[in-house]
Amino acid sequence: MSIPFSNTHYRIPQGFGNLLEGLTREILREQPDNIPAFAAAYFENLLEKREKTSFDPAEWGAKLDDRYYNKHPFKEQEQSEICGKETGKSGREETPVTVFEESTEEQREKEEHAALKIQAAFRGHVAREEVKKMKSEKEEEKK
Repeated sequence: MSIPFSNTHYRIPQGFGNLLEGLTREILREQPDNIPAFAAAYFENLLEKREKTSFDPAEWGAKLDDRYYNKHPFKEQEQSEICGKETGKSGREETPVTVFEESTEEQREKEEHAALKIQAAFRGHVAREEVKKMKSEKEEEKK
């Protein structure tokens, strides 16, 4: 008797998902012919940037995931509301940190979507121009 599925769940290392999202985004933008070579060059470039600037996108992604899933901004907001009530401050509400981050995240997604549309339209334009060129060459050959 065989068991077709397992209930084992693999744990993805923190920040790894963020790295793969970045790679996927660049692959979709560039449309390379050789994806493994492109991925190798992409990760080499990331390593060079990390060495020069000491900015690690995997670490940054892990912090974002941790902040999102553990709800640290909400805890900080609740504590600031309690402190505001104790000191007597009222009338003005502070905007939670997450609302600002979500709006910029939404804005980035909109920009990504717009960029993809522009790129797709441009690629379509280039393809149509190539087809026109091929048709005109065939007509010239017939004459």
